[in-house]
Amino acid sequence: MTDAAANAPALPDRSDRARSGRSRSDRSDRSDPTAALRAYLDASPSPYHAVATSASLLRASGFVELEAGAEWSAVGTRSFVVRDGALVAWIAPEGAAAAAPFRIIGAHTDSPGLRIKPRPDTGLLGWRQLGVEVYGGPLLNSWLDRDLGIAGRVALIDASTMLLNVDCGIARVAQLAVHLDREVNDRGLVLDRQQHLTPIWGVGDAAAGDFVAFVANELGVDTGEVGAWDLQLYDVNPAAVIGEDSSMLVSGRLDNQLSCWAATAALTSRGADGDHISVIALFDHEEVGSASSSGAGGPLLAHLLERITTSLGGNRTDFLRACAASSCISSDNAHAVHPNYPERHEPGHRPLLNHGPALKVNAGQRYATNSVTATMFQRACRSAGVPWQVFTSRSNMPCGSTIGPITATRLGIETVDVGVPQLSMHSARELCGVDDPGYLAAALGAYLAGA
Repeated sequence: MTDAAANAPALPDRSDRARSGRSRSDRSDRSDPTAALRAYLDASPSPYHAVATSASLLRASGFVELEAGAEWSAVGTRSFVVRDGALVAWIAPEGAAAAAPFRIIGAHTDSPGLRIKPRPDTGLLGWRQLGVEVYGGPLLNSWLDRDLGIAGRVALIDASTMLLNVDCGIARVAQLAVHLDREVNDRGLVLDRQQHLTPIWGVGDAAAGDFVAFVANELGVDTGEVGAWDLQLYDVNPAAVIGEDSSMLVSGRLDNQLSCWAATAALTSRGADGDHISVIALFDHEEVGSASSSGAGGPLLAHLLERITTSLGGNRTDFLRACAASSCISSDNAHAVHPNYPERHEPGHRPLLNHGPALKVNAGQRYATNSVTATMFQRACRSAGVPWQVFTSRSNMPCGSTIGPITATRLGIETVDVGVPQLSMHSARELCGVDDPGYLAAALGAYLAGA
């Protein structure tokens, strides 16, 4: 076994998944290879929680948090920085050269959904409701008739912040009964973002200040201490393994907290050897364009990488040399082939569940992959002993994009886009294979180890 394979997270073992004579719950409990990922997803109902979960895993592996505004005389071997809903962590080997190149894994902590407005108290006709704004490009119908909790960050008047997670059904976006919309199943459901997505969270007359009082009570502070918030709704059902053969994982926020987990697992399994600096960058706001202080379009990563170089005794020229020799894997989920809509997929490029992560290719540079970086990722997969696939969109159907082209453009770093295949992308509850997250984490670990 190579060093890279030895350091990578264990690959899934499916040998006894579907033996006869066992209950379905027994099979899932015994052979589920995704327990760590499920725990990560359940602990991370918002970008701020995802950062806190990754930070906790990093601290447990000996990483030390640094303040971005503090002076760094030197960086430790294992360090990380948090900014709002983003986290950047790295391993700088002892004695690393000033112009040591970076091996970077990028992902994003945010997911499409419903964000709570600054003055959300509303309602009529005996219903108390919450004003929400659509964030990103969610499948709107997937948010109907679900038990929704509330999670995110609350800023207090004293300039401190607190995380909030109301992990029970506190709100619901109720669908109109079929008896009152007889043609809905034939003409399709059309939802107005302002009128039809306002969730119910109680009965009675709405009053200004109800939500502030609720938040204050949940946090255990006085109402006057609550300043503002970054809060969102989420499906409170936990991540679960499903299928007769326990082959599928369903959860909210697979896009893209799955990659955040895999990147964190890869970095925490990495040794401190080698001649390059291993980095993970978990950005916020990818789903709305990445243009923020904590998004990939901002200067966060570039600033931190340059500070790492200067803390090693380098200068601006050394930093530019390091970038020129660096590489990045942008890890964001891919589209698995849908059995009910095979015509929506490009023939010959139809990723399957549990067949490994997919290389994502687009001639229009919506993905940053080129032949050199595609081969780089294939080497990592070979070193880790995991399979891989290739995805590209139909020529008559535009594809989405990722932080990959943004990172490549801002830093001039060779980048490849990859991701675990999934169904129901941007739904409140998405689906992937149980084996693929482990495959991805192993490949990322091999890449950071130098494969």
